Amino acid sequence: MMQQVLIRNGSYRNTPVTDTVFTLVKGYTEGAKSNYITVDGVDHAGLPDSKVRIKVKSPEYFELMEEGQTFETAESAESDEVIIERLRERFQILEDMSYASCDGVVRGMVVTGPPGVGKSYGVEKVIREAEMMNKMGGGTGSTGRKYGMEKGAASAIGLFKLLFQYSGAGSVLVLDDCDSVLYDETSLNLLKAALDSSPKRYLSWRSESRVLANEGIPDRFEFKGSIIFITNLKFDKTRGKLKDHLDAIMSRCHYLDLTLDTMRDKFLRCQQIVSDGMLDEYNFGKDEVNNLLDYIHENRNRLREMSLRMVLKIADLKKMNGNKWMRYVEMTCMKRS
Repeated sequence: MMQQVLIRNGSYRNTPVTDTVFTLVKGYTEGAKSNYITVDGVDHAGLPDSKVRIKVKSPEYFELMEEGQTFETAESAESDEVIIERLRERFQILEDMSYASCDGVVRGMVVTGPPGVGKSYGVEKVIREAEMMNKMGGGTGSTGRKYGMEKGAASAIGLFKLLFQYSGAGSVLVLDDCDSVLYDETSLNLLKAALDSSPKRYLSWRSESRVLANEGIPDRFEFKGSIIFITNLKFDKTRGKLKDHLDAIMSRCHYLDLTLDTMRDKFLRCQQIVSDGMLDEYNFGKDEVNNLLDYIHENRNRLREMSLRMVLKIADLKKMNGNKWMRYVEMTCMKRS
């Protein structure tokens, strides 16, 4: 029987590889630029049907499996209850820190975790509450507190404009999935200035810009707000030149890793949110909900992703056709064999 290996956390080019079992081709090798383990990519979505090198940071990030061992038996010794409590605590801390940002106590926070697990939901809930309280208190105009979530790409000058917009004391700018700013040196320097620990934080745009002049934005201003950065990228796992920049951001921020690193963690997070009422609007019976969760668990390694979004997709299909929903899931939500 061919030796199997469980990759806990690695990558193939730009594709993350987590909690996946492969047939081992060649053992752990330390290279000049990176360390890797060679596996057979056949039948693994997103990988070529040939030998591939999976980058891993160290031997701690993979596990050679014994004969007859399965992914389930290789899983953490933590009980489901312990994992759920750990995740619940982390998300509660996220909510508490978001409130502290609105109070101006926390100047900067980086939140990292895989896509589709509810990173944005808790922050957005706090932001909505703060915005409502601000309106009730009459906080309007350029000197009033502002709260907002910005998603997608932003140029350096676009970031400068956003930071001015949310520069008032007590304002909070949430950058959700705006990783493009991390790869631009000018944007990174703006973020570092905005998150600095000095009593006064001044941001400057030294290049002449008609855009700023036309919109009445000064080329230098004091930033008094807070920034929450939500990302899928683990700042403490990066390498190369980017690592130095991200280390500078981390030193200025609170860094919260939601610790959803395994398939089991992600599934239990989904199970927790479903038990908290995520599917109530579907009017499923208790047995139907349990059947849906059992199906997701049994097919977790075939699904394109394990996320709250995937649970909702499958719930939609189940609601649409109670008889053929599993077939629809196979066709639209699963990797090709």
